[in-house]
This record gives sequence, C-alpha cells and structure tokens, in this order.
Amino acid sequence: MTDYAELALLPEGLHDDLPPFAGHEARSIEQLVAQFESHGYERVKPPLIEFEESLLSGPGAGVARHMFRLMDPISQRMMGLRADMTTQVARIAATRLAEAPRPLRLCYSGQVLRVRGSQLRPERQYAQAGVELIGAEGVAGDAELVLLAAESLQALGVRGLSVDLTVPTLVPLLTQALGLDGEAAESARQALDGRDGAAIDALPPDVRQPLAKLMRAAGPAKDALKTIAGLDLPASARSLCDHLGALVEFLDGQNGGLTLTVDPGESRGFEYQTGVSFSLFADGIRGELGRGGRYSLEGGESAIGFTLYMDSLMRAIPEAQAPRRLYIPFGMEAAKARKLRVEGWITVQGLDQVTDPEAEARTLACDHILRGDKAAKL
Repeated sequence: MTDYAELALLPEGLHDDLPPFAGHEARSIEQLVAQFESHGYERVKPPLIEFEESLLSGPGAGVARHMFRLMDPISQRMMGLRADMTTQVARIAATRLAEAPRPLRLCYSGQVLRVRGSQLRPERQYAQAGVELIGAEGVAGDAELVLLAAESLQALGVRGLSVDLTVPTLVPLLTQALGLDGEAAESARQALDGRDGAAIDALPPDVRQPLAKLMRAAGPAKDALKTIAGLDLPASARSLCDHLGALVEFLDGQNGGLTLTVDPGESRGFEYQTGVSFSLFADGIRGELGRGGRYSLEGGESAIGFTLYMDSLMRAIPEAQAPRRLYIPFGMEAAKARKLRVEGWITVQGLDQVTDPEAEARTLACDHILRGDKAAKL
C-alpha cells in the first residue's frame, strides 16, 4: 500500500497554504477587490475552466503556451484551465457585456494554473486580483489604472513601491524600420529584453547603434524620456513614445511621490499588449507584484487592465496581526459566545470538561478566556 505520508506530496510548483497565511491572503484579496469597487469597478466571476478556443481568442493567444488542456467528457471538445484571468474578462466584455455602456469597469479575483513556473515565479498555481477598463482610450485611462494599482497596493501596506513603464510594440516597430525580420528581429528583441550588450554589439553598425541607445535609455522616467527624445524613431514609434511622455507627465502631477521608471526595450511577458504597459515592484521583494497594459478585445475595442499576483504581493505586505481568540469553557451559554462574536472576538468553544481550562486555551492558541461574562487575558 502507498504510505500515507506519500499522499501529502504535491507536484512541483503546487503547495498547500496553511493557517494563518491562507486566511491572511484571502482577507487581502477581499481588501483589494473592495478598493477596486470603491473606484466604480464591478466584480465578475468567470469559470475556472472553459472551451479552449474561447480562452485562446483575442488577447488569450498570448498565453496559449501556459495553459493546461483536457477533453470535456460531455461535449467531447477540448477545454482549458485558465492561465490568466484577463483574457476571460476580455471575453465577457466582448460578448455578454458587449452592449453595456462604455467605459466599462470590471474587477475580479481567483486562482490560475500554469503549465510551468519561472525562475522568479516557480509557483504554478496562484491567486490573481485585477481590473479591466474597456472602451476608454487616451492618457487619462492609462493613468487611472496605474494610480489605482498603486493606491490599492499602498492600502495593503506595501512600501517602497515603484512602477516601471514600457511600450512593448516599440521594439518591433524599430526593428522593422531597421530592416530586421524573422530570426534577426527576434534575436534583437531578446537581446534588449535581457540587456545583453554583447549580443547587440555583434550586430551591424546601422542596427547596433539605435538598439544600444534604446537599451541605455532605461532608468528614471524623466531621464529616460530625454534619451528617447534624441532617438531617430519611425513615426509610429515616435507617436507611442509621445504618449508615454504624456502619461509620465500626468502621473507626476497626481501620484503623490510614486517612483516611476521607464524601460523602452522591454517586451517579455507583455504578449498581448498593444500600447503603454507597466510592472509594479516593491523594494526588497523578489519578482513583480503585478503588471498591466493596453490591449485589444476580439473585435478591436481598446482596453487596459492590470493583474496583481498574490504570491509575490504577500511577501510585500505586513504580516497580519494575531486575531483576538477567546476560549469559551465547556458548558457556557451559547448566547454569551454569540454576543462576543458580534463584538469582534474569535471564539473557540471547549468541547469537553477539562481540569485546566487555561492550559487548554493556550494549547488552542487563544489569548483570552471567558470568565463569567468577561474576557480575561491569559
């Protein structure tokens, strides 16, 4: 027979969340969603699994390689487990809420599952929470999402927050203007993503120089924009950079000291974005807390959203304060415990008559015990 201990083994990248972490994460998610709703974003709840073609339509094509697939025994059609919730909310907006007034503000939270983790995010299952703003174009919509993401994280206690802005379509436009295509264009993109100066130095001079300047432009937002302004860019790329500059100027007047950086050469991980995109970081915390950006729905409608990754975020927020746990000795009236719960206590009911109720209370992680009608500190 299989040893019972072996049954507790889980596949790589999957794990059990235990107390008190699981409760802290759940409360943090609800706090985030409440923050989203306070800005007019309404909650939607898509299914964990749906038909493969709907998950891969529109922006979903960019996350196809991350998705688990299986056969539906009822319809005999291929289904997919969601690897990202943005694509599902995009589907809802383009179909069931196609006639809803624009701009449409939606928010969500839930678990996602991916085929494999990454070096920075080895987890294959984790919780997401985020928002999508559909049908709003221009700088004001971009700024609303950046500021909402920052405000929501700061409300949870995240400190040392920074936002890294990029334009994922800039590099393809520049490589196209430089005459690169296919494998050469992809190599140039990877070199910029990885800040691989040696790979860029190996390119022909007419290609090397503009790409090297673009790589060196990364840094504090105002300094980066000055460097970008001096680059010789095609008109389409210049328009994107002008939009980025307008966004930085808007945020500088609104963000209350939020650190802004720009990396114009970054595109990795922004598979379906079509305009300004951003990543959120906190000092001393491994990995991104979240990312967002502009994209297009299946029918071409413009949208922008962001997703927060709870596995990274939980490392950035303060630990939860231990709740007040009150031990109710065996035989106490139930009405007294109900009254105390209304007052905010967590009550732990004794189920047997014990000789030392205080020792029992401490064993059950209680810091108070009910004596008569009053809670007494242990």
